[in-house]
Amino acid sequence: MSRDLHPRLLRSFAAVAETLHFGRAAERLHLAQQAVSRDVQALERELGCVLLHRSTRSVELTEAGAALLPKARHLLELQAEIAALGDTRALLVDLNSQDWGPDHAAERVLTAARRRCPEAELLARYCGGLTAAARELAAHRLDASFGRYAGLPAADRARLAHLPVRLEPMAVFLPSGHPLAALPAVPLAALVGHPVDVFAGQPATAEWTDLGLRLLAAHGLTAAPGRTPPVGAAEFARYLARHGDPVLTSAGAEDSPGAVVRPLVDPVPLSLVGLVHRPGGRHPGLAALRACAAELAAAEGWLSRPPGSWLPAEDAALL
Repeated sequence: MSRDLHPRLLRSFAAVAETLHFGRAAERLHLAQQAVSRDVQALERELGCVLLHRSTRSVELTEAGAALLPKARHLLELQAEIAALGDTRALLVDLNSQDWGPDHAAERVLTAARRRCPEAELLARYCGGLTAAARELAAHRLDASFGRYAGLPAADRARLAHLPVRLEPMAVFLPSGHPLAALPAVPLAALVGHPVDVFAGQPATAEWTDLGLRLLAAHGLTAAPGRTPPVGAAEFARYLARHGDPVLTSAGAEDSPGAVVRPLVDPVPLSLVGLVHRPGGRHPGLAALRACAAELAAAEGWLSRPPGSWLPAEDAALL
């Protein structure tokens, strides 16, 4: 074994180990699949052991690979921190909205990253949706965001790196007097005859609207007309009272004045939330965000899909 081990080899191995797929690892790293395969083979030669079991249908970690993965992550984090020692600017992190409950995945990842990397300044921003955030990322006015990566245009996805973070159950906001508000959970079939608002009039959240329209089409439901969306909790309460339609949201949302949140069931529809950023970033705060997102997802089973749940194929392919 040589004395020097190139970080590129560890980076390729970690991407394959985390996605269990050479193609998706290559997309994440913006490399050709053959290059990623060569890197993993080179690492196996350097270490003198097999790290991955490969077949035409699957990729699995060997015992040696499973032991190496946390060490590889740690070394890559250290490399990123060393490379970014001169980068003292604030890292701008989009959380989409301030109107979320305490279990909001993006908020929890940001809080953990601030604890992990106290020397870096991580500032929250609220772009309203990943589609809007993607434009800010491309213009270098934002460093990271959270949301549904599969709902972005292909051209945007090609320019961005993505780390799956959490499968979030979906829910609906209902006016307190709505006939479905008395239910503890709303079966999708119960929404027949109740058009669902998926914020079709909101270009900043086009990825969410796309998810909502896919859900409704798959279950024979209809969408409410596109309207100018509200901004802020007070305006949302007025919007809901005026129009009265169920509004699609995530199950982590909290009740608001005049409105209740009810989870959707039979089946439970899911939204895949990911951490999205420009590739190649070396800011220590970004390394902390990625590490904390991966650790929280593993510790709390955030990426475990419940049996019988619904998730678009485009999103499932990213897991």
